[in-house]
Amino acid sequence: MSFSSLFSFSLISPCVVSSVILTVEWCGCLSLYVGWLLLEVRGNWIKQRRYWFVLSQDSLDYYSGSEKGARRLGTLVLTSLCSVIWPDKQKYKETGFWNITVYGRKHCYRLYTKHFNEAVHWACAIQKIIDTKAPVETPTQLLIRDIEENKFHPEVVEHIYQHNPILKYTQGPLYAPLLPFPYDHSGKGYGSVREEAVKLFNCLQQLESSREPVPIIQGVLQTCLDLRPLRDEVYCQLVKQTSYTPAPYTAAHLRYWQLLTCMSCTFLPGPNVLKYLRFHLKRIQSQNPESEMDNYASFINEALDKTKCRECVPCWEEIQTLMNRQKMLCTVHYPGPGSCQLYISSHTTANEVVRRMQEKLGLQDSNNTFALYKQSSVWEQPVAGSALIADVLTRFVNLASKESEAKSQWKLCFKLYCLMDTDSISVDSIEYLFLFEQCHEMVVRGQLPGCEEDLQTLAALRLQFLMGDFSTHAPCPPLEELFPNHMLEARVLVSLSSAQALSPCQVAAQGCHSTQRFTSGLLAGALWSHAATAAHKQKLKQDIHLRSRLKEEAAAVMGVILERWRGLVGYGCRDSIAAYLAIARQWSGFGCTLYESSTGSFSQKLWLGVAATSVSLYRQGEAEALESFPYGQICSYGVSDSNTFRITAGDRDLLFETTKLAEIMQLMNAYFSAIRCPQGKGEDVDITKAESTEVGLKHLASTLTPTLLELPSHPV
Repeated sequence: MSFSSLFSFSLISPCVVSSVILTVEWCGCLSLYVGWLLLEVRGNWIKQRRYWFVLSQDSLDYYSGSEKGARRLGTLVLTSLCSVIWPDKQKYKETGFWNITVYGRKHCYRLYTKHFNEAVHWACAIQKIIDTKAPVETPTQLLIRDIEENKFHPEVVEHIYQHNPILKYTQGPLYAPLLPFPYDHSGKGYGSVREEAVKLFNCLQQLESSREPVPIIQGVLQTCLDLRPLRDEVYCQLVKQTSYTPAPYTAAHLRYWQLLTCMSCTFLPGPNVLKYLRFHLKRIQSQNPESEMDNYASFINEALDKTKCRECVPCWEEIQTLMNRQKMLCTVHYPGPGSCQLYISSHTTANEVVRRMQEKLGLQDSNNTFALYKQSSVWEQPVAGSALIADVLTRFVNLASKESEAKSQWKLCFKLYCLMDTDSISVDSIEYLFLFEQCHEMVVRGQLPGCEEDLQTLAALRLQFLMGDFSTHAPCPPLEELFPNHMLEARVLVSLSSAQALSPCQVAAQGCHSTQRFTSGLLAGALWSHAATAAHKQKLKQDIHLRSRLKEEAAAVMGVILERWRGLVGYGCRDSIAAYLAIARQWSGFGCTLYESSTGSFSQKLWLGVAATSVSLYRQGEAEALESFPYGQICSYGVSDSNTFRITAGDRDLLFETTKLAEIMQLMNAYFSAIRCPQGKGEDVDITKAESTEVGLKHLASTLTPTLLELPSHPV
C-alpha cells in the first residue's frame, strides 16, 4: 500500500504538479507534508535524483519511494538554527527548476521542483516548523548567564571557571563556535558563519607566534565588519584566551589584549556579551593590579564608553597606535599653505576636530561656521560632523592604494562653510585669509561671474599676493591656477567653429559620397574603412590645432595678466587681498555656494546658489540672478527623488536636477540652523551625507532647530 492511499489530498491536483504536497495525519501524529522532490546529490559530479520527502514536526526526511515500506535514506533534524533559502528567479532561468535550500547542522538539502507554487509551499511549511522551535543555547551562553547571576559571589564564580574549561585559555583548536549561529552560507566570499567562527579562533592562536600581528588583526576585524554576528563570538573567544593564561605577562599573551583593544575601538558587543566583557576586565584588573593587562583593561573600558560602530576597518597605522594604547597624529590643512597637526583617537569626530581647529586658530567668536572637507586635486566634499576621522583617514589610505587614484593626494581641509557675515571679518584675522583663498578657488573654477578684464585683474592681484612686486625672474604659477580655464577653451572653440573647422562627422560624410552606390560587399566595406581612417586623421589634426590655439590663447592672456601685475608695484599682501575681495564683492551673489543644476524651465545648465539669506538661480557665467527666494518665503525643501531637489516657495514648486543633492540639503540645513540659533556658539553644525533616495521634504514650520542628521527623508 502506498502513502498516498492513506492521506487526504490537498487542493493541488497531482496532474498539475510533479510532486503532490499533502496535509496528512500519520498514526495520530501532528500534520505532515509529503511529496516528490528532486534532491541535488554530489558525487563525482552534481546530479539530481527524485525522492519522496516527508516533513514532520522534528525533521525533514526522504525515502526511496512513496510505499509504506520504503527505505528512509536521509534525515535533516530541524532546530531554531536551521534556515531556508527561498526560490530564486535567477536559478530558475539557469536550470529550469525552482530551488529551495534547507540548512541543518550536519546536512544541507538543495531541493528542486518544476513549479513555483510548490517550492513556495515547501519553503513556508519548513520555515513555519523552524519558527516553532525553542532557541538553542550553547554551554558558553549558559555559563555566561551563571556568571552574571553570581557576579557578587567570587567563590561561586571561581568554581564555575575551575570546572568549565570552555571558559579558559586553551592551546588546542576550537571545533564549534562558543555562541549559536544559523546553519547557512554567509555569502560575501565566506563560508558559513559557524565555519568562519572556528577559523577566527585559529587566527587568534596564530597571533601568539606571529612576527607581524597587524595583518592578522586587520583580517579578524575585516571579517567581523563583513559578518556582524561574529563580533560577539570574537569577544567571547578573546575573553576565553585571556582567562587563566599559563604565561599572562609574555608578549605572546599580550597579543590577545592588543586585538581586544582594537575590537573595543571598532565594534561594540551585544548587551549580554558587553556585561560579560566588563566583568572580565574588572576581574583581571583586581587580579593583576599595575600590570600591562591592567593598563589594557582600563583602556578597553574607556573605549567601550565611546565606541560607535566603525564603517571601515582601522588602517595599519591606527592598529599599531592602538596596540600601544596611543593616539594618532592627524594633519588638517586650511586655505593657503598652512596646516595644523592634532592628536586624535579612534573616537574623534569631525565636529571635535572643527572645534579644536577653531580654538587653535582663534576663530571661536566668528559669526561664520566652519567644516572639514575631504579634498583631492580634483574633488571636494564636506565631511559629516558626526563622522569618525579615523574612518575618513582609512578611506584615504584605501583610495591612495588604488591605481586610478595614485595621482590624487587626499587630505583633510578646514574651511569656511556657512558665510553668515563677511563684512565683519577683521582684515588682520586668519579668517580674512580663508575668505580670500576660498573666493579665489571659486574664481579659478569659473564660479564667480565677471568680465574678462576683471578676471585678469584678479589674476594679477593673486600674483602680487603670492610673489610680491613684478619680476621677470619670479617663477609664476601656471595659468590654470590664476584664471578660469573654461574661458580660454570657450573662446578657442568659438574661433574654430567656422566653416573651415569641420567636425570629424562632417569630414567622414564628405568623404563617403562616392560610396553610396556600393550598398554591400567587400568593396563597400573597404571604402567605408578608408573614410573612417581619413576622419580619424582629420580629428587628430583638429586636436593638434586646438591644443596649439589653446597654447597661443593662454600665452596672450598670461601676457595681459603679467602687464597688469607690473602695474601693482607697492601693493602689500593685505592691499592685494582687499583689492581682490573688493572686485569679487561687486557680484550680488558673493558668499554663496554654487551647485550645477538644471530645471525644466531652462534648457541650459544653471547654477543654484545657496547663501545666508536666500537661494538663487543663475545662468552660468551671468552675474544677475534669474530668480531669488529669501528663506522667509521658502515653505519646504528636500530630496524629491534620486536626482531632484525640490523647493516650495509660496504656491510654487521648483524642481532642480543635480548630482549634489546631499550637499545642497546639508548646507541649507546648516543655514537654517544658524538663522534659528544666532548665538549658537556652542552648537555643532552637523553635516550628513544622504543614504537614501526616498522622497522627503523639510517643512520649516515643523521644528525649531533643524539639524543635518535628518537628511534626506525628513520633515522640516
